[in-house]
Amino acid sequence: MKQVVIFCDGSSLGNGTRSATAAAAAILEFQGKRRIVGEFIGAGTNQQAEIVAAAIGLEALREACAVTLVTDSNYVVRSMSGGWKRKVNLEFWKRLDAAAARHAVKWQWTKGHAGHQWQEKCDLAARKIALERHVDPEILNEILAS
Repeated sequence: MKQVVIFCDGSSLGNGTRSATAAAAAILEFQGKRRIVGEFIGAGTNQQAEIVAAAIGLEALREACAVTLVTDSNYVVRSMSGGWKRKVNLEFWKRLDAAAARHAVKWQWTKGHAGHQWQEKCDLAARKIALERHVDPEILNEILAS
C-alpha cells in the first residue's frame, strides 16, 4: 500500500455571517512529490471547510493508500477518531467517511498558524479560493511552489 501524507486546511471568510464564503485545500505528498487540490464551498462555516479539506485530499487519491492526514482541526481529528460525537454537519461527515473508507488513515493534529510549511500553504490556498470564490489551478501551483 502506498504511503501518502495529506496536509489540509479549510477557511471561512466571514464565518457565521450571511456573506460567509468557505473553501478548502489539501497538499498530497508521495515519494517527495507534492500536488495541491482545492474546492470552493460557497456559504459555509470554518468547521465545514475543515471537513471538506480532509475529504478532497482523500478523494484525490486514485487507489487505496496508507495515509497520514495532517490538519489543524481538532474537530476533524477527534470526530474521525471517535472521540467526539457528531451532532451537526452530518452531510459533510458523510462525505468524509466515504472518502476515508478505502484508505488506512492516521489522523494527526498540528497547531494551526504555527509555521508548519505545508499547513501554512494550505491555509493560504483555502483563503485565496474563498476570497476569489473559485479554484484557480495556476494560483494553487504558485502557492505550492513558493
